[in-house]
Amino acid sequence: MNENSRHSSDQLAVLTVGLGSVATTLIAGVAAIRRGWAQPIGSLTQMGILESGPEPKKRISEALSLPSLDQLVFGAWDIFPHNAYESALKARVLDPQLLEKLKPYLRKIHPMKGVFDPRYLKMLSGPHIKKKRNQSALISDVRKDIRGFLKKNHCQRAVMVVASSTEIHHNKKVSGASPTEIYMRAALLEGVPVANATPNRWRDEKALFSLARATNTPFAGSDLKTGQTLIKTVVASGLRRRHLGVKGWFSTNILGNQDGWVLSDRGAFETKRISKEEGLQRILSATEQPDLYRNLTHLIEINYYPPKGDNKEGWDNIDLFGWLGYPMQLKINFLCRDSILAAPLVLDLVLFLDWAKRQGMSGPQDWLGFYFKSPMALGMNPSHDLWVQYEALQKTIQQHKNSKGGD
Repeated sequence: MNENSRHSSDQLAVLTVGLGSVATTLIAGVAAIRRGWAQPIGSLTQMGILESGPEPKKRISEALSLPSLDQLVFGAWDIFPHNAYESALKARVLDPQLLEKLKPYLRKIHPMKGVFDPRYLKMLSGPHIKKKRNQSALISDVRKDIRGFLKKNHCQRAVMVVASSTEIHHNKKVSGASPTEIYMRAALLEGVPVANATPNRWRDEKALFSLARATNTPFAGSDLKTGQTLIKTVVASGLRRRHLGVKGWFSTNILGNQDGWVLSDRGAFETKRISKEEGLQRILSATEQPDLYRNLTHLIEINYYPPKGDNKEGWDNIDLFGWLGYPMQLKINFLCRDSILAAPLVLDLVLFLDWAKRQGMSGPQDWLGFYFKSPMALGMNPSHDLWVQYEALQKTIQQHKNSKGGD
């Protein structure tokens, strides 16, 4: 049976912008878990417990009556025409033997033509692109794609996740909406919740907030908190809570996947650098604790090294000081698998945003900042402290569960 053609009154379409490493790792992983071949490790919705509240503790998926993994139907856009099986092989994240077992399913997932603008993505080009250049026409085309996919696959609802390559940082030299903005605008106009898993930002965020409110649609972003930033957030939050000072933090990444190649362009690197940098600045705030963080030097480097593939290496050197100003050093070398860490986060965001939509929530979902390097919030600076973010997520779930009855 084609898993992407199941007839059900409660199917949820998961539409990814990009059918690369993260998307194929998610899709193949969900398929393997459906078959009982693996566990959904790293997914809060699948393995996490609703910790607050007076009632007995339950799995979050059960407590909120979230869609089961069997109810997810996957689709994508990409500038390359490769199906999910071909893309997964190219990504080299998952075991080829696993992919071979899933081949009949993965081969049936073909991407829709993608939106492409060479001004925003200089290191890639592909043949599978929408020919229209007018912004309004492109938005209309993506909206038609969404409606067509829902109808063809008998889905009543959808969530979009932007999982494409890093675009150059917005500047005055480039006018017009980026591909990420076009996808997000199309989703919001269709009332489809959207998560921006990339560091790409909307040029006019006030317009994004207004559109989301007008269409009663929730969204979240940007840039998934995986790999080195996950560790950095954990360590920085711990140092802050122990009131230890930090003089310097040097971070370097070595990765050999497609995103590493894209980031060898300095414009795209700047987008990623800003996303990585602002979180640490807000955790180790020189405004709140000038004696501890006033002179902090923060340097970030990203190096494209093909032999690494998707298995990123993140190396940190932290110069800190403690009682009476005595210096210390902390060195961390994290050999991580980027897409393995990202896939469960995307799953959680899909299920939480779908739940938020059904709860009547709209606009930026700051309670989902737990998942992002650069969480977006309306009218305030969101916390980047991982523990504060986790508590906010649990509290929001409990509050809406109590007021709305779960679903």
